Amino acid sequence: MKRPTLRTQRLTLRPHALEDAPAIQRLCGAYEVALNTLMIPHPYPDGAAEQWIAKQQEDFDADRTVNFAIDDGEVAGGIGLVMKGDGIAEIGYWIAVPFWNRGYASEAAIEVVRYGFEERNLVRIFAQHFGRNAASGRVLQKAGMQYEGTLRRHLKKWDEYVDLVCYGVLREEWLNAAGRTGR
Repeated sequence: MKRPTLRTQRLTLRPHALEDAPAIQRLCGAYEVALNTLMIPHPYPDGAAEQWIAKQQEDFDADRTVNFAIDDGEVAGGIGLVMKGDGIAEIGYWIAVPFWNRGYASEAAIEVVRYGFEERNLVRIFAQHFGRNAASGRVLQKAGMQYEGTLRRHLKKWDEYVDLVCYGVLREEWLNAAGRTGR
C-alpha cells in the first residue's frame, strides 16, 4: 500500500526518502532536539537514519506506524502516528532548530490529527511531552488535544528524571470542535 502525502498551507508531509537521511541525521540529532524527545539519540549514529527510513514501508504495511517528513522545500522535521491498536494512536514530532518558532509543528500536527480521524478512522489520538517543553503542549492544544495529566518524574532522559505531560483527543471531541461530521 502506498504511504500517503498530506499538504497544508505551507508544508508537504510526505514519506521519507533515503535521500533525506543526511539531513535527518544532522537536524534531528542536534542536542536541542534530542534533549526533548525520548527516542532520538545524541549524537545520532551513522547509518541509523537510513535504517529507520528503510523500515518505514514495512511498518506502514503492518499498521504499526505512519511517518512523514515535514517539508517546506527541504526537510524541516518529522511527524508520525504510532498505532497502539483498537483505533488508538500516539502522535510524535520533532522540528529542526533552524525551523523553530515558525508554527510548523502545530500546522503539521493539526493535519496529522485530521488524517488520523478522517482517513484512518481512529477513535483516540494522544501525545506525551516532557514537562520542560511547554512549547510542545501548545502544539498539542492547537491540534485539539486536552491536557489529561502529568506523570511526575516518570522517565529518565540521560541523567535527569523528567515529568511526562499527557494530552489526548477523542474522535467525537475533534468532530464536534469545528462542527465536522464523521463518515
